[in-house]
Amino acid sequence: MKVLIVDDIPANLRLLRAVLEGENDEVVEAPDGIQALALLQGGPVDAIISDILMPRMDGYRLCREVRKSDRLRSIPFLFYTSSYVSPADEKLGFDLGGDKYLRKPASADVILAALHEATDSALRRRPSEAGLPSESDVMKEYSERLVYKLEQKNQELGKRTEELERARAELEKSNQELDSRVHQRTAELTVANQELESFSHSVSHDLRAPLRHIGGYLDIIKRNCAGLLDEANLKHIQTVQTAAVKMGELIDALLDLSKVTRAEIHRRPVDLSGLAAKVFADLQETNPDRVVKKEIAPNLTANGDEPLLRAVLVNLLGNAWKFTRKKPEARIEFGKMSNGAAATYFVRDNGDGFDSAYAGKLFGAFQRLHNSDEFEGTGIGLATVQRIIRRHNGSIRAESIDHKGAAFYFTLGDNEPAAASP
Repeated sequence: MKVLIVDDIPANLRLLRAVLEGENDEVVEAPDGIQALALLQGGPVDAIISDILMPRMDGYRLCREVRKSDRLRSIPFLFYTSSYVSPADEKLGFDLGGDKYLRKPASADVILAALHEATDSALRRRPSEAGLPSESDVMKEYSERLVYKLEQKNQELGKRTEELERARAELEKSNQELDSRVHQRTAELTVANQELESFSHSVSHDLRAPLRHIGGYLDIIKRNCAGLLDEANLKHIQTVQTAAVKMGELIDALLDLSKVTRAEIHRRPVDLSGLAAKVFADLQETNPDRVVKKEIAPNLTANGDEPLLRAVLVNLLGNAWKFTRKKPEARIEFGKMSNGAAATYFVRDNGDGFDSAYAGKLFGAFQRLHNSDEFEGTGIGLATVQRIIRRHNGSIRAESIDHKGAAFYFTLGDNEPAAASP
């Protein structure tokens, strides 16, 4: 059987074709009534299955034209629609000469059964029985159905317009509320940062003054009572002085950490290789006689804040310098490795390393994995590094195996820097 299917939606054509070709029927397609009539001029088909709502010529008009043709009027005609589904729509389809009226979606069995029934009815129908209602009656009913359908569409459009207007109003209200919350949050952050700035100044002044007094009075005691104190008491005084100096260093480190967290980031291309070379040069000046094998990969650049990235390298390379000082052949390396789309920079050394079970604690403030008598430090450096990396939308991790050296890997995001947090 050769079947013409007419529908302006390609997906519907494909589904009908699959159903019919599954029964070994031959299928031809047309996107509207005009092209369907053109195909029929080339030769008749055994049946027509047509949608109704289509551009240029709809299914009703196509059926009317088929039934008016002496050559085509006996072809079985099936309507298959999802738009014209009322009883009046179906009545008009039969008045125009349709044999079957199906509503989408229909199962393959329903479509095939209707096609076979329409074909059998057409074979029993004599040409003289193909009479149609008068043209005026049909066109009147056709016009009424089109007007009714247009009114329905206008009503649906009106409802959708109202829904869109309500949605627009709700969206505008939500945006206003969001703007208000953003302004409020921005104001709160500004106040919080100002309070934190004030607190930092207070810490700097109120804590440093007592420490200076402690140091000063201890010096007076040592000068005035040096002959009266035994070695043990002098050692106690020295211990207190050392602790006061240590406290001052911790205060400085905390203030630096606070500044890093709140500092505004200015991104630009940064020569990391050049920065690393300068940091190494400064470290070498602190101990000119020390021999360290330094390896700096050339031409390493990144998009970031240069002063903050310098602080990263000062801390990472400084740690490597510190923890390799017991090695007769110390080695420190700064480089980059490819990791998909993201560039990963690293600082590696062959120093004392650390217990990998505690790697997660390295980046916490005041977290130390070595005795302070063995290796000096405040325990703030790596916490500062982590915050700088996060401000650059990057990440950092540390590795060490059996205390045989340490490696720090970090990335620097290419996006805008993260907002400062109070």
